[in-house]
Amino acid sequence: MGEFSAGEDTWTERLGNLRNTVRQELIGRHLDDHVQDGASALDIGCGQGTQAIRLARRGCSVTGVDPSEQLLARCAADVDVAGVAVDLRRGHLEDLDAVLGDRTFEVVCAHGVLMYLDDPMLALDRLSDRVAPGGLLSVTFRNGDALAFRPGMRGEWQAAVEAMDATTYVNELGVRARADRLDDVTERLARRGMSIEAWYGVRVFTDAAPGEERAGSGPDLQWLLRAEQQACARDPYRRLASQLHVLARQPDHAQLHKPTAR
Repeated sequence: MGEFSAGEDTWTERLGNLRNTVRQELIGRHLDDHVQDGASALDIGCGQGTQAIRLARRGCSVTGVDPSEQLLARCAADVDVAGVAVDLRRGHLEDLDAVLGDRTFEVVCAHGVLMYLDDPMLALDRLSDRVAPGGLLSVTFRNGDALAFRPGMRGEWQAAVEAMDATTYVNELGVRARADRLDDVTERLARRGMSIEAWYGVRVFTDAAPGEERAGSGPDLQWLLRAEQQACARDPYRRLASQLHVLARQPDHAQLHKPTAR
């Protein structure tokens, strides 16, 4: 797959756009419903730190890991402005032994990470290794069952037809990425002994919006977020979402695997 770093500048420029605002707010609301205040949390691919800061504001002890020096610097600045504490470390998912030792966490987040990896199923194994007994894994990924929906809604008919059976796509950052199917992700986690606590769609009605469209504010944005939040939790709407958000629970009695050598 492509490297996120190739699209990092575009990502940073578009942090306040409609698509990213909806995505981050919905993920944050889902975590609010499933994560207890004060939990220990690991955010892999924390980027600019939207979710890490949100969790820290709830009293969580948060460690953020990201390979980008630029995004970590931006995150550190925003952490200072927010007046919270986040332990920021540079590294990749494959480097976690060196970065974290054998630590486990009550919450492990990996949002927008799987689509840039050649083997997302192995990544799920590595992530579940970091979830403490009784803890929660939160992952988002591109919805492989709805790849044709965005180009179709934009009237890009050739692209819609080509996406019907595709497993990869070029994202809004211009980077080639992969899509995964809900059944494949949940089955892999089940094989690790984890139970699916909930799953949601992320960005149903606004996924076709141009990347440059700003989020705006006021009542219109609040109604939009309300509509997206309701759609993301019910069929058939959530199955058409651009991304899916799966929350899986480690059993209390879990015999944790030793983290795989990286």
